[in-house]
Amino acid sequence: MAKLNRIRIVLAERDLNNKWLADKLGKDQATISKWVTNTTQPSLEALIAIANALEVPVQKLVRQEEFNQEK
Repeated sequence: MAKLNRIRIVLAERDLNNKWLADKLGKDQATISKWVTNTTQPSLEALIAIANALEVPVQKLVRQEEFNQEK
């Protein structure tokens, strides 16, 4: 099963795109693209900034079902 990217999902839910997030965070669009395609993962600081920009709790961007499977 393909891993869904929570950043991508929240962007789609809010009808936003990678360019909007890149502009909001002052990051390159290529960096955002790597985050939403799971090529790389944002740092904790970047994840907090993403959550703030999207106005969601950080927990919404973390794949909690993976943590639940480890228990």
